[in-house]
Amino acid sequence: MTATNPLPAVSPVEETVELPEDRFADREVSWLAFNERVLQMAEDPDTHLLERARFLSIFANNLDEFFMVRVAGLKRRIATGLAVTAASGLEPREVLNEISVRAHELTERHANAFLESVRPALAEAGITIVRWDELAHGEQVRLHGFFRDQVFPVLTPLAVDPAHPFPYISGLSLNLAVVVRNPTTDKEHFARVKVPPLLPRFVAVEPADGADPRSARFVPLEDVIAVHLDQLFPGMEVVQHHTFRVTRNEDLEVEEDDAENLLQALEKELLRRRFGPAVRLEVASDIAPEVRELLVRELGIHEKEVYELPEPLDLRGLGDIADLDRPELKFPKFVARTHRDLTDGAETAKPSDVFAAIRNREVLLHHPYDSFSTSVQAFLEQAAADPKVLAIKQTLYRTSGDSPIVDALIDAAEAGKQVLALVEIKARFDEQANITWARKLEQAGVHVVYGLVGLKTHAKLSLVVRQEAGGLRRYCHVGTGNYNPKTARLYEDMGLLTDDPQVGEDLTRLFNQLSGYAPKTAYKRLLVAPRSLRTGLIDRIDREIDNARQGLPAGVRFKMNSIVDEGIIDALYRASAAGVPVDVVVRGICALKPGVPGLSENIRVRSILGRFLEHSRIFWFASAGDPVAMIGSADMMHRNLDRRVEAVVRLGDPRHVREVSQVLDDCMAETTSSWHLGPDGTWVRHHRDADGNPLRDLQEHIIATRPGRRPTARRRR
Repeated sequence: MTATNPLPAVSPVEETVELPEDRFADREVSWLAFNERVLQMAEDPDTHLLERARFLSIFANNLDEFFMVRVAGLKRRIATGLAVTAASGLEPREVLNEISVRAHELTERHANAFLESVRPALAEAGITIVRWDELAHGEQVRLHGFFRDQVFPVLTPLAVDPAHPFPYISGLSLNLAVVVRNPTTDKEHFARVKVPPLLPRFVAVEPADGADPRSARFVPLEDVIAVHLDQLFPGMEVVQHHTFRVTRNEDLEVEEDDAENLLQALEKELLRRRFGPAVRLEVASDIAPEVRELLVRELGIHEKEVYELPEPLDLRGLGDIADLDRPELKFPKFVARTHRDLTDGAETAKPSDVFAAIRNREVLLHHPYDSFSTSVQAFLEQAAADPKVLAIKQTLYRTSGDSPIVDALIDAAEAGKQVLALVEIKARFDEQANITWARKLEQAGVHVVYGLVGLKTHAKLSLVVRQEAGGLRRYCHVGTGNYNPKTARLYEDMGLLTDDPQVGEDLTRLFNQLSGYAPKTAYKRLLVAPRSLRTGLIDRIDREIDNARQGLPAGVRFKMNSIVDEGIIDALYRASAAGVPVDVVVRGICALKPGVPGLSENIRVRSILGRFLEHSRIFWFASAGDPVAMIGSADMMHRNLDRRVEAVVRLGDPRHVREVSQVLDDCMAETTSSWHLGPDGTWVRHHRDADGNPLRDLQEHIIATRPGRRPTARRRR
């Protein structure tokens, strides 16, 4: 996948500084720092109250995935002797120890934020999360009926004795460890009761007559089960019970022999996923020592992997409480608008003729501020219905369960169009859903392929071929986010709609490579991983170094989810040493160390979190006064640059270059609320000015200033 660069080549930039060995921060520790920033949003009393509950849920879910994938993977490599020293210089076991220390600190903060701050504030707003003993008699009576009708039939108590070995504890399941005594023999026995995952994590208590309709009361599901344990063990005496939870290795290992067998291999691996080794044990802080010892022994858990926390465990369920219909406790309501270039200036939510709009000019979309449904979704739906459209080619990495994108592809295939869908069935945690959609698409006559062996296809691409008066015309979409209408309302992403012949030719060649055999493809407006993206970006950085040495305008600005790749980071260090100002906006992991004397004095790093998940990837270069900007699907990580098919497109319209430049300006502005990364790897939040006034919320600012919008008053709890 070689790239044709429109600018003349420059000679390689010589190393002007010897880069120190300790120039990289550890990626795992940096990820924990990211999740700490999420936690700070939950701890902040200025954050809308139900959004604080949602951030607590996000923190818990994030940490689950971190242990299931990163910690489990590290432990697996250590066990097999494949672990190597991290780029940060830390040995594998040092990384595990650092993770353990930081994760214990953060989980304690997380529990305290809920118990000491968020839960009392919710109660003041009429939303109470109570334990069983805090319920009124009438409420308990109603919950007895709930248990009898909806809970008891799905419970399966599992005893442990010589005839019943210790049961398998599935990953992320909440459980009750129960000790019962036989009154005849006075002998005690251990049993495990799994809390049903398909029932509500927090059970809504039916309100009494005359209660405030805005109020809501919830009780943890395990409390409802615990008070009825005698019904699960009739004739036995329940001595004690404690909640616990296990996290297991849930990353996938699939040998890819060929695409034909990949689907079946992945389906088998998904079945095995449930039986991965345990990597974390969460237990209630009041657990009896002998029960704790039993769990540690039977699960093969190390003491450092035990997390004692106050109940309730598993706060992911707070996301459901955050969905309550209490708008005054949430971010102000936001409705996306149709992009101005797709409406002919008319204020309407309905999509116009998308093809006519694209023929008029390239359209740069900024989701969720610009509606996904009236842009990308409308583009594909109109393509499916248009008799002049001959072919549609599409990548699908993640999509929703009721995806109109998938429906449009099926409609197009049934209408006789040539439809190619590249479904990435190895998209982590979406494998089963993507397998289902792959089967459905195949049954409808869509040509489904699974990309290149050994590579995930992460690029976000659509290509529509249409017969027009002057011949065939290709319409394209290149984006930074998935074709998922649900997450498009929650993720900040960008996308380009264009009929530029160069982009059309690039996408045609790339799809041909993905569905056939074309390993030496060259591109014009695209940089494509794994062969040309890293080298293409480093070439651009080197041009900025050369420009700086010639006294020409120079600068590099990147926005992405994570930056870990050593080659890219070293190039930015060289740029800093040459006097090139470098700005990096990163949501998650950052292995780059800014502001280090002699290494990175000219590098600034910022992080922004808010109501939307900052997800777009932007690459901007001053280019001697004629700025160049690119958007695409790739983060600066090894997996993206070496093990995935990624696509980054150069923006051709000066208006769009100015627009993304303004986004980057706003991200880096001292008046914008953000976190600043220091040379020692510490993130410091800057959300108030010297007088204590709140700094500008970037996302609220964009909502207020996007064309056709008026500023929205800030509301708190």
